[in-house]
Amino acid sequence: MKALRFHGRGDLRIEEVASPTAPEDDNVTVRVSYCGICGTDLHEYLAGPNFIPTRPHPATGAAAPIILGHEFSGVIEETGSEVSGFKAGDRVAILPHLMTKGDYYVRRNLGQFSPIVGLVGLSWHWGGMGELVVVPEENLVLLPDSVSDLQGALLEPSAVAVNAIDEAGLRVGQTVLITGAGPVGALTALAARAAGAAKVFVYDPNSRRLARLEQFEDLRLFSGSPEEVLEAVSRETEAGVDAAIECAGQLSAFDVCVDALRHVGTLGLVGLFAERQSVDLFRLCEKGIRLKGCLGNDITIGTRLTAMIDSGNFPVETVVTGVISLDLAIKNGFDALARPGTRDLKILIDMRR
Repeated sequence: MKALRFHGRGDLRIEEVASPTAPEDDNVTVRVSYCGICGTDLHEYLAGPNFIPTRPHPATGAAAPIILGHEFSGVIEETGSEVSGFKAGDRVAILPHLMTKGDYYVRRNLGQFSPIVGLVGLSWHWGGMGELVVVPEENLVLLPDSVSDLQGALLEPSAVAVNAIDEAGLRVGQTVLITGAGPVGALTALAARAAGAAKVFVYDPNSRRLARLEQFEDLRLFSGSPEEVLEAVSRETEAGVDAAIECAGQLSAFDVCVDALRHVGTLGLVGLFAERQSVDLFRLCEKGIRLKGCLGNDITIGTRLTAMIDSGNFPVETVVTGVISLDLAIKNGFDALARPGTRDLKILIDMRR
């Protein structure tokens, strides 16, 4: 079968690889429909390996070269003997965290924090940028007829966005600032809107990315100086936003969040910082800010996400700016997303082409 594999920094290859053998036990074989290129995939390409193991992963045994792709939908082709909740022909999406049974964090439904957690498409033998993938049954989410294959491929980044809203403690009628309007930032803004936030401020210096959100008149979008959004927050809230969610992975954006928050507000960290940062801890303490790391999501969130999409209140497809074939995935996908000032948010690979 054809697959896109990561061999090393700057070294992606579209190759012919052996198809998976028949699934065993609680595993299923899925023929991939759409697979998204994630910011994590892009970071591996530009500066990896980061998450991708160069030695056999302690839980999965996988190591580079790795088939990328952890945001995908598909159709089940075959099931293992212990699979009970799915059958061949079911349309599914995948939530990629691989759980090690009995692990301390897995037992508490916090498996994404396990030090040995694996990830489909990053530290697993298969990924969504291959035509076929084998995954455990517990990582599948059944897609109802009302949720398309394209929407299904956005379930994983949508899970990250909804988890961020939950972890930030955002309540109906409250206000929130989101910094960074990449795919996850944009989805977080849509999730905050669906959660009933009274005011959603979104800040990103790249106005091209903000353009995808202009159709939603109830979102307040800012691409100028940080002072512009801070003035709007001061003018439109009583004491600052109740929650701020940082999705850019930039210290300047973090600082905007701190300045915009009311005292005793919550700052959710979603963006991954590649380097150690110098943070004004006195400012955090002075304002009583609750700092919350928002890593991934639990893998039980799937049916909640499909219900949100089905309701029409969470239009995840809005973030898609391109659909390409696997043959063009490096040039028109990874390289396009890596260009400074790109207007692209989410590019999907149609694995059926």
